[in-house]
Amino acid sequence: MKKTLTNVLWGLFFIIIGIGFLGEALGLWDFELFFPGWWTLFIIIPCFIGMIQSGFGAGSTLGFIIGVLLLVSHWYEFDINLFALIVPVILIYIGVRIIFRDLFRKRIHINHTTFTNNGDGQTEFTRSSAGKTEYSAIFSSNKIHIEDNNFYGAELNAIFGGITLDLRDLNLDHDIELNANAIFGGIEIFVPRGVRVKTNNIPIFGGVSNKATEYFDPNGATIHLNSTCMFGGIDIK
Repeated sequence: MKKTLTNVLWGLFFIIIGIGFLGEALGLWDFELFFPGWWTLFIIIPCFIGMIQSGFGAGSTLGFIIGVLLLVSHWYEFDINLFALIVPVILIYIGVRIIFRDLFRKRIHINHTTFTNNGDGQTEFTRSSAGKTEYSAIFSSNKIHIEDNNFYGAELNAIFGGITLDLRDLNLDHDIELNANAIFGGIEIFVPRGVRVKTNNIPIFGGVSNKATEYFDPNGATIHLNSTCMFGGIDIK
């Protein structure tokens, strides 16, 4: 449902822009795309959609707030310099996250289904719950090395920063899901050999490079990547 809503929002965004240019061409109204602070939409929109898709995660929420502050600064005059305010806010945020690291790690519980044959020709299944942890890099870098085979997925947010996720030591016997946003940043994902990677990406002046498709095992596990790349990229190796 959230994935469908995300696609609807992106679709409406481009439809509105298209209608605006169409009305301008037909002389129905004046449409100006490059208004003061227009570039901040490339931060606000993907972060807002990320909040709808994955909840109020730290990366998407902070990126959205920064984008809104930058947009407002182009339309209203304040007694303080908002650009100068952003840096200390980010530093305070980083300090709080370091102190309360475990508290800020958002875990999203998902169901994993295992099918077994009971010997009577009937198939039984059991469901187990696992969590997805959020990792963010905002004006910074973050390197994550996963070794726990009970890993079922993660939320990745690189905003003016970079994330490296290393899964090569995993012996996957189940599918996992990754949700990623690369906004003016980059994400590198190293996957185990033989794993299939399926991508569902929304590229806006960015994209996904998937080199894992060169040597995957058709009977192996699958990594499902849902991503948005805006002036950023994701490399899967």
